Amino acid sequence: MIIDSLLLQITLIGLLGVGSQWVAWRYRLPAIVVMSLAGLMAGPVLGLMNPSESYGDLYSPVISLAVAIILFEGSLNLDFKEVRGLGRPVFRIVTLGAFIAWILGSLAAHYIAGLSVAVSFVIGGLLIVTGPTVILPLLRQAKLKPRPAKILKWEGIIVDPIGALLAVFTFEIIVFLMGEPLAPSALVTFFLAAVFAVGIGYGLGKGVGYMFENGYVPEFLKSAFVFGAVIVCFTAADEIMHETGLLSVTAMGMTLANMRISSINDMRHFKENMSLLLISAIFVMLTASLTRDTLVEIFQPEIIAFVLIMLFVVRPLSIFISTIGTDLNNSEKLLVGWIAPRGIVALTVASYFAGALSDAGFEDAEILVSLTFALVFTTVVAHGFSMRWLSKKLDLSQEGPPGVLIVGGNPFTTKLASTLKSLDVPVVVVDSSWRKLTRARSEGVKTFHGEMLSEQTDYSIDMTPYDYLVTATEMDSYNALICTTFVPEFGRNNTFQLNLSDQRGDNLEGLNHTISGRILFRKDVTWEPLNDMVENGYVLRKTTITEKYTYGDYLNNLDDQAVQLFVKKKATGMLYFFTEYGELAPETGDIVVSLTPPSKEFEKIQEKLETKRKNKQQG
Repeated sequence: MIIDSLLLQITLIGLLGVGSQWVAWRYRLPAIVVMSLAGLMAGPVLGLMNPSESYGDLYSPVISLAVAIILFEGSLNLDFKEVRGLGRPVFRIVTLGAFIAWILGSLAAHYIAGLSVAVSFVIGGLLIVTGPTVILPLLRQAKLKPRPAKILKWEGIIVDPIGALLAVFTFEIIVFLMGEPLAPSALVTFFLAAVFAVGIGYGLGKGVGYMFENGYVPEFLKSAFVFGAVIVCFTAADEIMHETGLLSVTAMGMTLANMRISSINDMRHFKENMSLLLISAIFVMLTASLTRDTLVEIFQPEIIAFVLIMLFVVRPLSIFISTIGTDLNNSEKLLVGWIAPRGIVALTVASYFAGALSDAGFEDAEILVSLTFALVFTTVVAHGFSMRWLSKKLDLSQEGPPGVLIVGGNPFTTKLASTLKSLDVPVVVVDSSWRKLTRARSEGVKTFHGEMLSEQTDYSIDMTPYDYLVTATEMDSYNALICTTFVPEFGRNNTFQLNLSDQRGDNLEGLNHTISGRILFRKDVTWEPLNDMVENGYVLRKTTITEKYTYGDYLNNLDDQAVQLFVKKKATGMLYFFTEYGELAPETGDIVVSLTPPSKEFEKIQEKLETKRKNKQQG
């Protein structure tokens, strides 16, 4: 029974969307798959809602605006610095690769799915898209190496509007060939509208950037200002020619991304959070709006065959042919040639053309929604569950123990990093002072010389291997600033800083209330005591908890001056840092690392030597 109240429907969509994201995070599942299943259960399976019917004329505009914001957020990350060394492969994939995929996909739609030539070329153009709504969530979960990850991201964001425009272009050609009145002028209008859309996006991007840099917009209004500009950008272009709005917001986002605006990171964080909510809601709405007839149609043999051809023939061929002569190796080509999930744009635009082509007299266009959903759902499931596995097999994954990025070069962080390295945990120490990194370099610890808050550092360090951020410089305010900056990227639970010191002049009034990172270790352990301990011979001791030597035994034997640092879980390899307010309960097999007085380590060494001596005497 459909829920009559629109408010209840909106609430249910929000709960299902956010709940699906949480389930996906908790159980390490592809979020898109969980959201799609949630929408199917609420819509055609249980019949609780049908947003497309309930919202009426508002449904399509809401979906379109949401897609525009998502696409803008993705394009806001397309800084040309990031694509250095990848320009040729990316360009070839989004041009020649897209063209090959269009031709092969259209032929498959005609000869395999049985669609007419006109309808086939429309849907073939549309299905080249691999949008950010599906690619970006998968990349966040898969931990790919930088090269394949950047290629897939750039392709997904750039091809998204191109696919929609290609479908529009093909439709205009069809109208022209059918001899409709004013068709030639309509075709010219299409090209002019596409150019005008790019111009609107570029102009608005430049205008917004200029106003931000010259202080014409206050800080508190910047996010709202950009939000409004994106809506104006999309609407202005889309009113002139349907689907050109996507091209316009992409151009706007790329323009802002490459203007080096100081507040660009704040906009990225705001848009990323908004995009997450919109993706969650839209996937639920789209799948909940499908009918049971549509679900039945996707199991027709010709649709199944079409989907398989698109997965195993069209996509791999288009990538392998378009990347001939580039520096991509076979493993990268294989991964990129397999990963091509379709998403929101494909579903929404397919619905539009199903109606437009049906009105134009193409009865076979009625199957477009079923055909598109079959491909979207299959690719989302297949690529979502296989991406991590395949990347590992091809050695293109950075999967492994969660790493630690430590900011601040000093005796304590060097010992901490060295211990993490001995436990096979990826670790890097970052500092703007080359001298402060000397000790870490001498112990073979990976270092990076640069300012952590610099935009250049953000591009130079591959953050993928590092799940935890530890700020341990002598400046409390600097530690707090770094944590605040990187909380959106690492998460509040994985961002740590040393406790504030009462002895230094940088301890600003009220700084306690602005701390974003979790406070490490005990309340009395700050930068000075930790480094004094290391300088005075304290050592980092690794203790394995066993059935005979429990954590309780460990605590009973722990020196009063010792500082517990972290626990490495045996089962998962995850790290858990001791914090000021956190309680940890290590289990059998877990390794507890603590900073202990040298006497403890000396006694341990002496015990080992004594045991060896006794064994030799007995032998």
